[in-house]
Amino acid sequence: MTGKPAVLGGDPMFAEGLPLTRVRVPEREELARRLDTILTSGQLTDGSTVRELEEAAAAQLGVPHVVAVSNCTSGLMLVLQALGVSGSVAMPGFTFSATAHAAHWAGATPVFAEVDPDSLTLDPGDAAELLAESGASALMATHVYGTPCRVEELAKVAADADVPLVYDAAHALGSRRAGTPIGGFGVAEVFSLSPTKVVVAGEGGLIATRDEELARACRLGRGYGNPGDYDCVFPGLNARMSELHAALALVSLRGLPERVRTRAALVEVFASAIRDVPGLRLPALAAGDVSTWKDLTLIVDPAAFGMDVPTLARALQAEGIDSRRYFHPPVHRQKAYAHLAARPLPITDDVSARVLTLPLWSHMDAGTVRSVANAVVRLWEHGGSV
Repeated sequence: MTGKPAVLGGDPMFAEGLPLTRVRVPEREELARRLDTILTSGQLTDGSTVRELEEAAAAQLGVPHVVAVSNCTSGLMLVLQALGVSGSVAMPGFTFSATAHAAHWAGATPVFAEVDPDSLTLDPGDAAELLAESGASALMATHVYGTPCRVEELAKVAADADVPLVYDAAHALGSRRAGTPIGGFGVAEVFSLSPTKVVVAGEGGLIATRDEELARACRLGRGYGNPGDYDCVFPGLNARMSELHAALALVSLRGLPERVRTRAALVEVFASAIRDVPGLRLPALAAGDVSTWKDLTLIVDPAAFGMDVPTLARALQAEGIDSRRYFHPPVHRQKAYAHLAARPLPITDDVSARVLTLPLWSHMDAGTVRSVANAVVRLWEHGGSV
């Protein structure tokens, strides 16, 4: 690399800025037609578009039941409520806060386990220990950044403890475990369709399950628990997805496989460009697995790379490159859960301090990805001065 980094007075790689995410709405003409039909009908909820989305998603995931909801968090809440969880729910400390929030709002207390340092997904061994220690009534796991969990081992852990296994699959619509789509593992998997995801609805979520009774309860729960006569059978939520959001999700869902392949190719461009830089790696993906690469996240070894994550983030900002520390602090260190009894999670604490997520969009070109990688390489080359 040549030239000084922007933080040292050089020209920034992206003078106009490169945001972390940028949404491109596909098939605008079809979407416009769908929206016009919905608006003309006057029915903005509980209509045919939501049902069409649920059927299309179920077919793509290979599951019998999909329930569309207002967002992933409400979907997780409904699943946990339907399962009747109580006491504590075991989950990774390295996850988005909504995983824990859902357990809290469902009336349970989150308790936290370690993650595997390579994949950054829930460590089955530590999850088993936590279930034995805590007597938790459910196990939750997260497909972090779209990387599939070790679902076979986690299924055994949950079965041995006789608790349901629920996946926060917010990042993983389009991921596969050994060829099988994420969506059919555990008792339920819940996806996000927010603007940072690979399939978008504006805001929205999908509950995928093979359990007919669980699906029925979640359908009822998303409408306050009202079966239609206003005599609510349990305290539900207003967690319905609107017809308008479902229309956007439908056109977005159609191009999912191609977008996942594109993102994998872009990640390979990035990985190749940084391959000779010490102290940098990406989360490990098992052979035969497919990740959505919802996030392009670096794991930084400060001693080998020559700078820590806060320094790298500031230097990239000078280049015009946006970044996020997904997930720092880890959930068990956040103020919202400071009152809970501490359980040592040294691996989670270490990983959380060393992750940095860089820009990646489904329609980003390889040249832009290469420039982001080159910015990182250039910073490493000038690490002593940065």
